[in-house]
Amino acid sequence: MTKYRIDGAEVNSISDLYEQFNRELMADADWSMGQSLDALNDVLYGVDGAIRDGNPATFVWNDHAHSRESLGFDETQRWMLDKLARPGTFDDRRIQSDLDNLRNGVGPTYFELILEVFADHPLIELQLH
Repeated sequence: MTKYRIDGAEVNSISDLYEQFNRELMADADWSMGQSLDALNDVLYGVDGAIRDGNPATFVWNDHAHSRESLGFDETQRWMLDKLARPGTFDDRRIQSDLDNLRNGVGPTYFELILEVFADHPLIELQLH
């Protein structure tokens, strides 16, 4: 069984989170994962493949409450505003709608989006501590 560990106490930003993902998931690769939910999703498909080949995988996310706070409203809003600051690069209408939802208390935070990515990979066990 492969165990990946995320030290939530060290996650103070989206960048910090991806540093941890890269440390855990990309140690043997000659490239690193970009700070993208799509990139994380793609890499987790590789983990899914290893599981299907008989190598179960678990992510242990210690101090996840700290990460939840750090990747909450403020960091999520900053991430969305950064996307909107580059018109034409992303789906501006969707990002603005997501930002409006966040501000109205009905949109997911970045932490919740990460959990959604993991939920798309039911073979991977995610333990939040």
